[in-house]
Amino acid sequence: MHTAIPSAPYASQPALPQDLLCRFDTPGPRYTSYPTADRFVEAFGPDEALLAMRQRKAGATVGGPTPLSVYVHIPFCESLCYYCACNKIITKHHERAAPYLDALEAELRLVVAALGAGQPVSQLHLGGGTPTFLSDAELTRLVGALRASLRFEADIEMSIEVDPRTVTPARLAHLRELGFNRISFGVQDFDPRVQAAVHRVQPYDGVRALMTSARGLGYRSINVDLIYGLPQQSADSFARTVQQVGELRPERIALYAYAHLPARFKPQRRIVAEQLPSAAQRVAMLGGAIAGFLGAGYSYIGMDHFALADDALAVAKRQGRLHRNFQGYSTQPDCDLVGLGVSAIGRIGATYYQNAKTLLEYDDALRQRQLPVARGFALTRDDLVRRAVIMALMCQGWVEFESIELAHLVRVQSYFAAELRQLAEFAAAGLVGLEPDGIRVTPAGWYLVRAIAMVFDRHLQADRARERFSRVI
Repeated sequence: MHTAIPSAPYASQPALPQDLLCRFDTPGPRYTSYPTADRFVEAFGPDEALLAMRQRKAGATVGGPTPLSVYVHIPFCESLCYYCACNKIITKHHERAAPYLDALEAELRLVVAALGAGQPVSQLHLGGGTPTFLSDAELTRLVGALRASLRFEADIEMSIEVDPRTVTPARLAHLRELGFNRISFGVQDFDPRVQAAVHRVQPYDGVRALMTSARGLGYRSINVDLIYGLPQQSADSFARTVQQVGELRPERIALYAYAHLPARFKPQRRIVAEQLPSAAQRVAMLGGAIAGFLGAGYSYIGMDHFALADDALAVAKRQGRLHRNFQGYSTQPDCDLVGLGVSAIGRIGATYYQNAKTLLEYDDALRQRQLPVARGFALTRDDLVRRAVIMALMCQGWVEFESIELAHLVRVQSYFAAELRQLAEFAAAGLVGLEPDGIRVTPAGWYLVRAIAMVFDRHLQADRARERFSRVI
């Protein structure tokens, strides 16, 4: 008997059978960028990043520069979550935060000197690690330094990732006073056996109390992160978590597939492989979760994301204004991103850069008054064309040939002849529509949009080194 996934938000569409999901379930990128971060090279360093920033400054229009998005990485965590693949430092020594803030401020000064003072900012995101590892005073210091160097727009979107084990209603109130209007709770799963297996115990009642407090404080949007495919999970146990999250009613839900790569991520070696669900069980979890969230009134945004119909993300999806950056789906226009902190990734113009991944290297660069950029990538003309196609697929589900041709001076039918032939298999499966004027992702195809986008990834097609990525499902 097949497990079927409803092709919402269109209730009249046929379900997506399990065998079709399994057929296209291959490892692949999440496409928060194209080319993806694994393609960054050390030949692109601080000098190249500095040049890109200066070019942005020189190219500012008469009306001033376009608004920036800013990401700040806080690497510290008090305890280790076994599934985690993030760049983090496990420590209970909170005194380590102060020198890190010194370094962040030094980096900020270098960036502002290159970009120009008073750059407008429409989006700020604090991630990690655990941003709430910082004390209230340290968070105040960090936001104060950013506000002093940059110009926050009146309607700025300020978001922060929160470990429910590290905050109280009073801390949420302080974050709100600092200007944060969006908050993301890392939940992953509410089942006690799963929480014990991944070393992250946080009872449902505690998360519910925090979400109630956040709503009372006037946060504009609350997100909950979930992971399926963890040890000790089953379709039934995860269905209970899905039901509980639905009852909490966060505005947004991010549903990620766990990628078990213990050879790359040392913490994952503590996970008992025999306790991991099978591929069939993972598909059943995904199907149950999608059905559960759609039944609870959520809209499927694309690739693991759900939102209530009146949330800005769902509205942007309906209106064709959805965008994607290193933080995932966004309502913000496609804009330059400044990444601050160890391992942070940024994008300026047609370049990407990533900071040093260790504190030692990060601090060493800043002591030399040099941007702590360790690697990056300068996009070629081909990369820009393919990025436009992949982001159109991931965000709008529609690639209009004429717009690509006008923007990039190519003939899509000939430039992507091989890729269009590859898409015939997806078209036969009902996942895409190949139309005379473009490519349309069907409602069923949204659940496999990563696999569809991979067809246009020249770097991936060239070496097929897919073991570096999580599976599509």
